[in-house]
Amino acid sequence: MFQAGKAATTAKEMVRYNLSVLGLGETRWTQSGEVKLPSGQSVIYSGHEEDGENHTDGVPIMPKETRKALIAWEPISSCLITASFRTNNRRVKAHIIQCYAPTNDAVNDVKARFYDSLNHLLGRVGARDLIILMDDFNAKIGGRNEGYEEVKGKHGVGKMNENGEMFVETCVNNNLVIGGSVFPHTTIHKTTWVSPDHVTENQTHHICICRKFRRSMEDVRTRRRADAASDHRLPVTKAEEKSPVQKSKS
Repeated sequence: MFQAGKAATTAKEMVRYNLSVLGLGETRWTQSGEVKLPSGQSVIYSGHEEDGENHTDGVPIMPKETRKALIAWEPISSCLITASFRTNNRRVKAHIIQCYAPTNDAVNDVKARFYDSLNHLLGRVGARDLIILMDDFNAKIGGRNEGYEEVKGKHGVGKMNENGEMFVETCVNNNLVIGGSVFPHTTIHKTTWVSPDHVTENQTHHICICRKFRRSMEDVRTRRRADAASDHRLPVTKAEEKSPVQKSKS
């Protein structure tokens, strides 16, 4: 998005795929704020706040019709931003957390700081509210789910890496379900990154929902034809607000 014309191209793709909310990672915008694009979409974004920082990281959220339901948003860091929205249930808010996690090769201290911030942010959300956690975790979660049945299905891609372990443990600790692992699509509709030579494909972007609202998530599928001149593919979730799952009393 730091390149000229990228924001406009992204906005067009948002309209083409009829997305209510679009989360982006590594847009390389610095500072934080809100801008309105000529196409009408608003962009709320969080980046490096220090003067002189390189154009790296950056996490915006682009709400469409949902802009009028936006209650508040908060820039957390160059890798985390959160926004809260009204829902049809006046007692329930929807919290969207957009992430750009460190790569698998990043030093452990950097990874630890990111996940400390993310866990703190998740811990602030009210118990009755809906949480959607999404985007680039640089995390491969694999297809096996033994021991993690409550947070992931058997439809992940590849073999779990170190980032995947940290990501899955975060989901366990915060009662989140990894949507892309639940729905049985073909591999090409699950992978979210492709190498420049088009040989290697990975599933490193994820969309999660809090477990008690799991039945609100109807699908997660990668849209391969979304075009913003990126080697990343667009995972999309279809969700419809439904009543949370109530725990039965013994």
